[in-house]
Amino acid sequence: MIRSPTGGGTMRMGIVVTAQPGVADLAVRAEESGFSSFWVYDTPVLHGDPFVALGLCAKATSRIKLGVGVTSPALRSIPAAASAFASLNALAPGRIICGVGTGNTARRTLGMPPTTTAELEGFTAAVQGLCGGGTVEYREGDRVRDIRLLHAGPHVNTTDPIEFVVAATGPKAAAVAGRRGAGILSFGLLDPAAWGALHDARLRAADAPHGAGSYVMTALHVLDEGADPYGDAVRDATGHIVMSLLTFAAETPAFAERLGADVRDAVRSLLDRRGTTAVAPDRYIALYPGYLERIAPADRDLILPSLIDALTLAGTHDDLLARIATLEQAGLDEIVVQPVIDPATELAGLAKLIT
Repeated sequence: MIRSPTGGGTMRMGIVVTAQPGVADLAVRAEESGFSSFWVYDTPVLHGDPFVALGLCAKATSRIKLGVGVTSPALRSIPAAASAFASLNALAPGRIICGVGTGNTARRTLGMPPTTTAELEGFTAAVQGLCGGGTVEYREGDRVRDIRLLHAGPHVNTTDPIEFVVAATGPKAAAVAGRRGAGILSFGLLDPAAWGALHDARLRAADAPHGAGSYVMTALHVLDEGADPYGDAVRDATGHIVMSLLTFAAETPAFAERLGADVRDAVRSLLDRRGTTAVAPDRYIALYPGYLERIAPADRDLILPSLIDALTLAGTHDDLLARIATLEQAGLDEIVVQPVIDPATELAGLAKLIT
């Protein structure tokens, strides 16, 4: 739990990384430091496989929750996804989090659009059913069959529960979470009012109230007193989150048009530096290398103060506690931080914020 000035804070903190060498060691450090969860991104053409990475983490840890953030019907078939999560659940019983989404980033790295909310809901329901040991309807074209995991036993665990969370930035996906009894995960969403709207949409869609958690993935940087709030250290620690928005805007002109003039200028600069345009059919090849990794020093000027403030948690210790308290009041349960500079060292620093 993140410490509160009054001692009453209950906000949890987790860690998210890309699949990388030494991932199991990072998971062990996170567990020993008191973090609640450890996640690996699922973006196949950008990063290593999350199930391989979390399999290593499962064998090396004993308490921390392990999450995939996030898979989607565009990445894996229903039986393959269910078997993978149930297999992880056999290695770390009751500690697995299945994050599901429309594949916004993972699809765009292929030059393809995300899947629909309806496809997301059907996929989530089917994977939940299979991972719970049930029989579900499986469709390929016009052919429909009932399927279940036939190898349930020592290799896959359909007994201990898996926590499901739906990636959501708006009410449609939040409603899926409500109907499926799932939690909500968002990326860079730090507006308390927006979180209140997501929770309301989930509650309205739910058959009954449930205690599923809510998570936000972001960057967090603690400033020393008197340090430049937008200096190189802050831009390096938060730049990957800001760059994710700029990258999305760079290939989505309709979204970019709704942004401020300074952000639109940064988007144009990003396109120019990558040697592509917002309408080039192969723009994703130029835009996504290095995505969600430490930014290059030459791109620090693109990490605008307004976006640092909106998308990340950067400030003095007391400033951060105040912002976190406001998010907690809005119903957020856990902040999941991605360290990108020196993850092991950053873990140690972040641990000072939690009990």
